[in-house]
Amino acid sequence: MHALKLARSFEICKIERPFVSNLAVSAEPTPTAAPRRSPSRGLHKGQQTRAAILEAALGLASSVGLEGLSIGALAEVTGMSKSGVFAHFGSREELQISVIREYHTKFEEEVFFPAIREARGLPRLGALFGNWVRRVSVEIDSGCIYISGAVEFDDRPGPVRDALASMVRAWHLAMERAIRIAIDEGHLRADTDPAQMQFEVHGLILALHHDARFLRTPGSLERARRGFVRTVTDYLADGTVLPADFPPTSAPRR
Repeated sequence: MHALKLARSFEICKIERPFVSNLAVSAEPTPTAAPRRSPSRGLHKGQQTRAAILEAALGLASSVGLEGLSIGALAEVTGMSKSGVFAHFGSREELQISVIREYHTKFEEEVFFPAIREARGLPRLGALFGNWVRRVSVEIDSGCIYISGAVEFDDRPGPVRDALASMVRAWHLAMERAIRIAIDEGHLRADTDPAQMQFEVHGLILALHHDARFLRTPGSLERARRGFVRTVTDYLADGTVLPADFPPTSAPRR
């Protein structure tokens, strides 16, 4: 019965597949920023098994949190033996860190890489936020590991907290870099503080996640978008006009 319950939670809360960090390095496209190959191609059987376990672990973590992850629970969900799961990860801590990295990789693929194909400045900054909001809209039912993990590990030092904090900081730095580029392009005022603007934008995402997921407040997505427009408008350089459909509401280009 317990196994069936866990399996059902995994099926309901599994994160869409179509999210290592290039985020902190640059907000520019790079020759190595290519989509990952499908797990079914070019992987040995052991790698395929590990990828399947990790996918199941990611779905389970979105439902029960990183703290709810365990070798035993994952063995139940996947139908494998505990020793079989243990052979791929070695410890619960390694499993949790692997899930954080996998989530971050998916986030890059879905939010970051499509955005850096856009023109420098406001188009790219708007795409980053638009893709981020779209990711949150998917996670209203499944949950965001960045946010739930912060609640679980905010006062618990250790490798899992360090891995999670490192991934979140990388994303913050990428947003700040995009803001700096918008300043360099003359789209935002020269006296704009990228860290302050990033802080304000991140606050919109936290509010969106709280109101949409916890309070189930109708119209939260649109409020977040309007808040972003208002924030960016406060920093606009003289003579700059926001692009049409800002931030973009359509799916990113692949």
